[in-house]
Amino acid sequence: MSSAAQPEEPALRPDLAPAWLRPLLGEVADVDATALTRHRIRARPDARRAAVLMAFADDPAHGPDVLLVERAGTLRNHAGQVAFPGGSTDPDDAGPIAAALREAEEETGLDPSGVVPLTLLPELFIPPSGFAVTPVLAHWARPTAVHAVDPGETAAVVRVPLEQLADPANRFQVGHPSGLTGPAFTVAGLLVWGFTGGLLSALLDLGGWARPWDTSRVEDLESAARAARQEVAGS
Repeated sequence: MSSAAQPEEPALRPDLAPAWLRPLLGEVADVDATALTRHRIRARPDARRAAVLMAFADDPAHGPDVLLVERAGTLRNHAGQVAFPGGSTDPDDAGPIAAALREAEEETGLDPSGVVPLTLLPELFIPPSGFAVTPVLAHWARPTAVHAVDPGETAAVVRVPLEQLADPANRFQVGHPSGLTGPAFTVAGLLVWGFTGGLLSALLDLGGWARPWDTSRVEDLESAARAARQEVAGS
């Protein structure tokens, strides 16, 4: 008896990109990985593969936004950090698009049928966890209500307006104990830094949404995280 057919990888449909996403789509067409992350380390062939969904939507109340999740504080990797929905590629996944959509649904309750994959960004290596990550740039054409499906994995799910990310008051550099610094944001009571902060910073530049900000402002990582938590407590 023949085994069941492997599900097909969802198709990329850049032709369905809305007008406001087309400038970004054009800029990332030939972008190099070094323009998206500060790490210059290439992934080994045997590195663990993962995918993340960069789901951009357009809300009538606040304009274009992007879907982010806050990881649970008990996770082994990247505990408490803000990230794009995503995770490890499973053997049953047809490819990175299928993996990103599956993980996004598992984490946020997002309906994959309302997401239009537009393009794949270059594979990016994350040295701390050893993952080689493929970002999937997508238009969330038909947004649905989202929430933290499993509190053991996800602490919060938020749609962050691009206007808030581009606001210079919300932008600074964060200093890691290792001595490295990188772009960071304080939005929706969350500190966005590391891989996600660097990638968002690059996307704002490439999409033409960035505004001049004080790149000389450097905040200590722990102090910035504490300030973000206090913002939530005081709201």
